[in-house]
Amino acid sequence: MNEFNSVLETFIPQGPPFVMVDTLLFSDEKTARTTFLIQADNVLVENGAFSAAGLMENIAQTAAAGMGSIAAVTGQPVSPGFIASVKNLEIAVLPRVGDLLITEITIEARVLDIVVISGTITCKGIVIATGEMKILISV
Repeated sequence: MNEFNSVLETFIPQGPPFVMVDTLLFSDEKTARTTFLIQADNVLVENGAFSAAGLMENIAQTAAAGMGSIAAVTGQPVSPGFIASVKNLEIAVLPRVGDLLITEITIEARVLDIVVISGTITCKGIVIATGEMKILISV
């Protein structure tokens, strides 16, 4: 694990072996983008494919990494978040071990302690999954 990943893990509530993002490519107040290389020993790999649960967790952790990064830059504490609901999840294909995912989330709304996001995962330049989540931010 490189040093940047260690810093990234401070932005998400999960720890190894349940980390589903490798690199935070970009984040601002509205958007975050990460990469994730699927390894054979990942706990959410089944029969050589990354599971639907893994894809959902990858979207949620991309949101957490982006929001955590913004909090750290602005000197705020990093607040953990929890998936409250998943809506309109569409998975075109399950990626395989060795595939690199690029995940982008957009914050659609904030209402009290709920953040509504939309997420898109691409692999090899093709959109493989999209969905929306409501994330409860713990304060």
